[in-house]
Amino acid sequence: MPLPRELSCAEVAQRLRAAVPPLLLDVRNPDEHQYVALPGSLLIPLHELEERADELAVCNGREVVVYCHHGVRSLSGAGFLRALGHDATSMRGGIDRWAIEVDPALRRY
Repeated sequence: MPLPRELSCAEVAQRLRAAVPPLLLDVRNPDEHQYVALPGSLLIPLHELEERADELAVCNGREVVVYCHHGVRSLSGAGFLRALGHDATSMRGGIDRWAIEVDPALRRY
């Protein structure tokens, strides 16, 4: 199975300014999400994604950008969502890269 598409943080930032922004899905663990998260993101840890797939109905017909810390877990999450038929991409570099390139005020770990 080919890897899902990846978007740069700048591309995600641009898409978030659209009239219909993508849904942000954080696949990190709850402690990571509590420490720092992108505003408005939905948290479903990667290891819970399959069992909580029913919660992904909010994604139907909407672009989903999956993110994690550095962009590795988000590739798996986006691949899973694509297999379910969702328009999902992974944010390259994760929230760490976002804090460097888009919002330096975000906490890094």
